[in-house]
Amino acid sequence: MLLNNLTAISPVDGRYSSKTVELRPFFSEFALMKYRLRVEIEWFIFLSLEKNIKDLPPLSKNEIKKLRSIYENFSLKDSKRVKTIENKTNHDVKAIEYFLKEQVKDFKFSKYSEFIHFACTSEDINNLSYSLMIKESSKQVLTKEIKITLKELKKLAKKHSKDAMLSRTHGQPASPTTMGKELSNFVYRIDQIKDQIEKHKLKGKMNGAVGNFNAHKVAYPKANWESLSKRFINKLGLEYNPYTTQIEPKDNLVEFFHHHQRLSNVLIDLSRDIWGYISLNYFSQSLKEGEVGSSTMPHKVNPIDFENAEGNLNISKGIFNSLNDSLQISRWQRDLSDSTSIRNIGVGFAHILIALKSLQKGLGKLQLNKKFLLEDLDNSIEILTEAIQTIIRKNNIPNGYEIMKDLSRGKKITEEDINVLINSLKIPSDDKNTLLDLKSRTYTGLASKLSRDL
Repeated sequence: MLLNNLTAISPVDGRYSSKTVELRPFFSEFALMKYRLRVEIEWFIFLSLEKNIKDLPPLSKNEIKKLRSIYENFSLKDSKRVKTIENKTNHDVKAIEYFLKEQVKDFKFSKYSEFIHFACTSEDINNLSYSLMIKESSKQVLTKEIKITLKELKKLAKKHSKDAMLSRTHGQPASPTTMGKELSNFVYRIDQIKDQIEKHKLKGKMNGAVGNFNAHKVAYPKANWESLSKRFINKLGLEYNPYTTQIEPKDNLVEFFHHHQRLSNVLIDLSRDIWGYISLNYFSQSLKEGEVGSSTMPHKVNPIDFENAEGNLNISKGIFNSLNDSLQISRWQRDLSDSTSIRNIGVGFAHILIALKSLQKGLGKLQLNKKFLLEDLDNSIEILTEAIQTIIRKNNIPNGYEIMKDLSRGKKITEEDINVLINSLKIPSDDKNTLLDLKSRTYTGLASKLSRDL
């Protein structure tokens, strides 16, 4: 059976392939080969320009350009050749080394090809490749989609900054807010995590079989290998980790995944809240001609975009939970259990990407039903008891809270009940008039300002 989006096992490459195509240049098998090739070539170039590596002469600018073109122009045909070599070696990184040696065999400097993969263990190449894949995919794809989602959400928050709404704590009526303020809360939370993702510095190592530069020191004892390794890693745009075994311990990588798990939790919180507002008729969703909401109930317009986002975010969290539990642990100086786990990084990010695009679609459909917001507020006059008991306290009248509790707790009170009580209070006329003028739909504090100030 041919592989396509209808025959793929994973929905990431099947049903949702059109939403995840941007990640293929970063997380496919082809992409991993290309990144490994890039690290191998850059290490070779770096060594050639180091004066202490006397047996490898400096490459010319033209030779460097020619060498870099191997990974820049890496093709599907090239990747198939790598797989053919791997079928023989049964080692994916060694296959990259042999492929690169094939590619340079006609180059002027081919007699120095043994400096390809020089003093490296496979994990030197792998850890840098994965860090670059994650760093560049985050910058070019995921962070961009987070920003698009934030822009849509912020636009809604500003638009509805003045639209008063009944709050609900424990599912029960509470002090009013505005729809814009509630959406602003999510804008702020998501923006905070986005900043942490953007500022996070991924780490790398390039220090040999067990992290001690054993082979390096034997070959070139006068070279400052710690400094060379750090400069090379920094040149790639990564942060140097000086203390490792054969593997970079992944503590830093797990921290990066935790950012995305927290992002997923906030996005799930947003999805569920909007789902709830739709069920309360606070929001309706614009219709698209020809779409069906239910196979049996013709009237249905379901909040499917927010449900889809929630489902994909939960899957992503599960993947990153598994990675976080496994990647920080490796027997002694290294075991291979992380190798298969880490290949699923792209799947975790793909489900976040699907969720972000679903959220963007869902947010674009929302239409506020102000009528239902105001009806709920007008039917919940009891929420003004907070304001009244606060004014009573302000005037140093004992038992203000208890007075309002006796009037309202577990009871359905009316505006008349409220006004009778206010008129009976021995408080200054200004305070009394403030309370008599107060309505559920105007008792929103600084909600509107907070939303506008975002």
